[in-house]
Amino acid sequence: MAEVRARSPGKIIISGEHAVVHGSTAVAAAVDLHTHVSIRPSSTRLPGHVDGSVCLELKDMNLVFSWPLSRLRTSLGDSSTVSSSPVSCTSERMKLIAALVEEQSIPEAKISLASGISAFLHLYTSIHGYKPVEVVVFSDLPLGSGMGSSASFCVSLAAALLVLSDAIMIDKSQSGWLKLCNNDLELVNKWAFEGEKIIHGKPSGIDNTVSTFGSMIQFKLGEVTRIKSSAPLRMLITNTKVGRNTKALVASVSERSLRHQNAMASVFAAVDSISKELSAIIQSAVPDDISITEREEKIEELMEMNQGLLQCMGVSHASIETVLWTTLKYKLASKLTGAGGGGCVLTLLPTSLSSTVIDKVIAELESCGFQCLRAEVGGEGLEICFS
Repeated sequence: MAEVRARSPGKIIISGEHAVVHGSTAVAAAVDLHTHVSIRPSSTRLPGHVDGSVCLELKDMNLVFSWPLSRLRTSLGDSSTVSSSPVSCTSERMKLIAALVEEQSIPEAKISLASGISAFLHLYTSIHGYKPVEVVVFSDLPLGSGMGSSASFCVSLAAALLVLSDAIMIDKSQSGWLKLCNNDLELVNKWAFEGEKIIHGKPSGIDNTVSTFGSMIQFKLGEVTRIKSSAPLRMLITNTKVGRNTKALVASVSERSLRHQNAMASVFAAVDSISKELSAIIQSAVPDDISITEREEKIEELMEMNQGLLQCMGVSHASIETVLWTTLKYKLASKLTGAGGGGCVLTLLPTSLSSTVIDKVIAELESCGFQCLRAEVGGEGLEICFS
């Protein structure tokens, strides 16, 4: 096999962020912006190492990391391939992996990559053993902006490794992007979740589930229901490029809900209603153009209402407000997505909206220093390709 390629989408939360922590319903969806991972067996030998190496290239960052396999084996011990049953990274193994990552001297400005590289080493050695490979990663997704870039990376990586290891059997003679069967997707999802735990500590599992299966999901108190949109949804995603501390924002909402218990309980109940209504509208049939317009107008209203409630929770930001006011000038509805405090903002692009207006909106937002990405919402999940 020359090369296995995998791509999986990022995600957006259309409604319910923050409130979901307090028992409300939320709705998340895949977007057609992907992380791409390609893996091929390697014959490259590092000087003085006869058993080859593993090489990880992060193309977007112009960074390359490599480890002699003998070094990994000495540090982590002999491991047999256990791809049929996902394994958690123990705290002891985590320390050993952290030491291997530290040896790579990551640039200070990119030190946040360390947890992702740790996840890579755990997934690679656990699924594929110590076989020499070259791994190349690049992504359409902005990092650390609440669009599920780390989950997308873990899903693509786990899938490519499982296929390369023949833990997932797939017809390699087929061309183009291929889908996996449900059982194989479940396996990938479980492995990706183990990678996410290394990166985030206690992830919800929502991001990797959306990235693996695609489409949309409704979730509440850990229960996930997959939903299917009856018609395409287009969004403009504006990355404010303002970094934020998700843990601190989640904590601040919890503190506010303790100070104002009745008021915040009403806010969370309202968000729950919005998510449920949104889910029903997304799935409802749209027989004609008038129905599509009515559907989009309802979604816009619910997005605006959800944004108002997020402001009540105290998680908006000056950069987010700038996006809201800019898009409102063009009669477009927007809301933050994810943690808030910066990060990304969603703007619904109605079917009838001309490309001229979209270009004007993008130009105005980019003049503020923001990054704009157009995306179809609720599309395909993980796909595999051979070359």
